[in-house]
Amino acid sequence: MKILVAINCVPDTTSKINFTNNNKEFDKNGIQYIINPQDEYCLSKALYFQEKQGAEVSIITVGDISVEPVMRKALAIGANNAIRVNIQPTDSELVAKEIASVAKEGQYDLILLGKESIDYNGGLVPGLVAAELNCAFVNAVTGLNIDGKTIQVVREIDNGKETISIELPAVLAGQEGLVPENQLKIPNIRGIMTAKNKPFTVVEPKFFGNKVNVVEFEKPIIRSNVVWVDKDNLDELVRLLHEEAKVI
Repeated sequence: MKILVAINCVPDTTSKINFTNNNKEFDKNGIQYIINPQDEYCLSKALYFQEKQGAEVSIITVGDISVEPVMRKALAIGANNAIRVNIQPTDSELVAKEIASVAKEGQYDLILLGKESIDYNGGLVPGLVAAELNCAFVNAVTGLNIDGKTIQVVREIDNGKETISIELPAVLAGQEGLVPENQLKIPNIRGIMTAKNKPFTVVEPKFFGNKVNVVEFEKPIIRSNVVWVDKDNLDELVRLLHEEAKVI
């Protein structure tokens, strides 16, 4: 079985975010990058099938050379090989088309992607990849078992969970819960050393064009200080809600 895991390179949640060029560009200076957390769940699940069923696990990232350190970490965690599409992502459709193109050429049985990334939270790429490949797609996956060419998938739905069976090939969008927190894979010394010798392929993009133009980035409004009001002073509470918060 061949599994392709899409790895997105995102800023660490502790990074201080700034913008340049009149708030039209993300300032990458001083930013520490990590594997998108939901992609980590997908990678760890793929590596489970590598250990239990001998699956070949490849990772793919659409990005310039700056994403390679994060990809090397994924190789150190246990992926067999890596593919980088050499283009700076501009929108979800471009990313999806490039991933789908590689998946089609590589004839992968299963494509795993995080449900969404923690930077833009678009959540569009997994479904677009499935549409490009014209194969089954399941979103919000929290459980996965493989039996030959059939997979059993557990996904979150409103007020519950749903278990379904589908035939491979398939595209799944995973999320927290796909593997237990304590089973997330992390690099070890042996993995870091062997990662240097694993196949790392850089391919040129097949699709160009940008359907999304950034008008402006804007930081969230800084929350004001909390004002404590005595439980018996309802008049003051009403005044603050009316004059300060302007919600009544």
